[in-house]
Amino acid sequence: MPAPEANPNNPIPASEGDIDFAHAIESSGVLFQELFESSPDALVVTGAGGVILEVNGQFEKVFGYSRSEIAGQNVGILVPERFRSSHAAHLRNYFAEPRLRPMGQGLELYARRKDGTEFPADIMLNSLHMGAEQVGLAVVRDITARKQAQEALQLSEERLRAMVESVKDYAIFTLDPQGYVTSWNPGAERIKGYRAGEIIGQHFSKFYLQEDLDRGKPDYELKVAAATGRFEDEGWRLRKDGSRFWANVIISPLRDSAGNLRGFSKVTRDFTERKQAEEALLLQVTNTLVTNLDIGRLMAAVSASIRQVASYDYAGLALFDSSTGQLRIHALESPSGRKQSPDGTPIALSGSPAGQAFNTREPVVLNHIRQEADNFDAEHIKRLTDLGVSSACWLPLINRGRPLGTLMLGKLVESAFTDKDVRLLSHVAGQIAIAIDNAETYRQVIEARERLREEKAYLEEELRTEYDFEEIVGESNALKRVLKQIETVAPTDATVLILGETGTGKELVARAIHSLSSRRDRTFVKLNCAAIPSGLLESELFGHEKGAFTGAISQKIGRLELAHRGTLFLDEVGDIPLELQPKLLRALQEKEFERLGSTRTIPVDVRLIAATNRDLAAMVQAREFRSDLFYRLKVFPIEVPPLRTRADDIPILVHHFVSRHARRMNKVIETIPPETMRALERWSWPGNIRELENLLERAVILSNGPVLRVPLAELTLPESPEPAQGPEALASLEATEREHIIKVLRETKGVIAGRDGAAARLGLKRTTLNSKMRKLKISRHDI
Repeated sequence: MPAPEANPNNPIPASEGDIDFAHAIESSGVLFQELFESSPDALVVTGAGGVILEVNGQFEKVFGYSRSEIAGQNVGILVPERFRSSHAAHLRNYFAEPRLRPMGQGLELYARRKDGTEFPADIMLNSLHMGAEQVGLAVVRDITARKQAQEALQLSEERLRAMVESVKDYAIFTLDPQGYVTSWNPGAERIKGYRAGEIIGQHFSKFYLQEDLDRGKPDYELKVAAATGRFEDEGWRLRKDGSRFWANVIISPLRDSAGNLRGFSKVTRDFTERKQAEEALLLQVTNTLVTNLDIGRLMAAVSASIRQVASYDYAGLALFDSSTGQLRIHALESPSGRKQSPDGTPIALSGSPAGQAFNTREPVVLNHIRQEADNFDAEHIKRLTDLGVSSACWLPLINRGRPLGTLMLGKLVESAFTDKDVRLLSHVAGQIAIAIDNAETYRQVIEARERLREEKAYLEEELRTEYDFEEIVGESNALKRVLKQIETVAPTDATVLILGETGTGKELVARAIHSLSSRRDRTFVKLNCAAIPSGLLESELFGHEKGAFTGAISQKIGRLELAHRGTLFLDEVGDIPLELQPKLLRALQEKEFERLGSTRTIPVDVRLIAATNRDLAAMVQAREFRSDLFYRLKVFPIEVPPLRTRADDIPILVHHFVSRHARRMNKVIETIPPETMRALERWSWPGNIRELENLLERAVILSNGPVLRVPLAELTLPESPEPAQGPEALASLEATEREHIIKVLRETKGVIAGRDGAAARLGLKRTTLNSKMRKLKISRHDI
């Protein structure tokens, strides 16, 4: 290669160190040539004086010079003019003491292209010996892209730092892998109260309450964040001064390019005001709910309360029914105006989201119902999807550790329920559970109070009744057979059907059965089915809710419920209307019923005793009485004999009644004339024992001395030493009884009720006399 002429722009003379480098390369072998040409960096070989001896192909691309143009030029031509004076001195020093200078020294170096433009460069220098001559090898790398990336990164970091430093509402700081604070922004200083110099190097557990430290919450949060890539939580945290604030916390792991954990970033927001607002709202909700003790008004209050904290399209409560082991729906008011299901619809505990929430006591959220419903009953899910519900949430209602049911909210859009929504609604569900429990307790107290009131009124009525046997009196064989039957059936809970004529003492037998049973300490409740109009009998028997029908101005507890765990005595059971008999049968079979106007099933435990003076078998044949109810009643029939078949008991009964009424009236009756006793024994007693007692009470009233004066004029039947027997005699007795009643009615001028009415004279109740008149076909025309 010819030596170039001196150039005034070259600080080093071109004549120094001229070498035929091309020949040297050629002689060194083909391999070196290929390496020289394939280098991705620009290669420049200079002599000791700085004259360019050879360049590679990449040099031409980077600097824009061809080899012919650059050969023989001084290397200073590649240096920007502002650096050339210092560059010449650096070059002389380098060749004076040659050494390897690698890349990456952090020097701000620039190179100059042919067109005069500059670019940042990283340059490696090395000294080589080519034979006896020393040459310099420069490897030049264009780092424009890297420089731009570094500057962009630096700018980004500066912007990020500025942004972090400017954020005042977020505590943003970093932790090392063990949880020690490594950076701290002004927002953290404002929220937590620590300056950076005070907290950097301290463990972040300083911000946690003692109960959180006791259960290892700080370490748990870092562990979850490292494992899952994120941890988010809300809870109370501590400031430097010891005060608490409600914090929303997000922890994210920081990793290097190899995936190694380098630490954590932590963002904390102060949500104390939001928490206080939520608590104030929940307090308002609580006040609204707990002040509604009526379950009906409570449902409306629940709907209004939920609307204050969440939007929804459908809502419902499913409350547990212990009698069926199922949940029953109570639909709430919804913006759509449509109900998920009718009130009272049962929901099984297995196969339903509501049942799962009830059993697990954890919320169940389906944000994509159609895709997530495989584990649940298809029919139950279909009821929701038919309404257009796409996402729903079921929350357990728990109070004092006892699940009461579930709250369901549904929306027409998917993914409608966030974790935050579920947390807030869980608080609301807790308040709803308290309110429902209070309302149920209040209902039970009111019902118990009403039951006691009814029992008190009933017992007071019992005490006022005129018909009151103190004991069963008599020694006849017929009566002994009845007493033996009473003794046999009383200890059991079997249903008893007492048959017998009016006035034979069927109620007394019923009371004796109750007194000898295990239910003796519970209430004996009596209902005369013939004494109550058929339209009111159902309400009297089963009770009703307020507003169930016109005139139902308050809730009423029925006789069936009043007799719970006691004995229910249905007198004149043959007079129960045919349409009411299936409901009575169901109550006896299933041991549950519903009040009029209510869908709530009430369990009941009652021992039933029924009585009638009618031929129920004949009524069944005439389709006036249901056969299934008849057989349900006729488990243990007892037939009470009429007084005319137990004439031996009449003297005993006479002495018993005379003594009792005389004592009550403060009279002394010492003698009963024999002829009077014989007359009483010969009388057929169509009114049976009730007729006998009332006659003797009148006799005591009429007796002014120690001798009993009985108004025997009322006993007008012909004397007969033996009671009549057979169908003809029975027809004659009915005819005699009919004539006797007509005679008394004529004497009272048709007046039945009252102290001087026909019922009082005959020793019968008004309703019983009316029943007899219907049976004997006595009308006003006969009087």
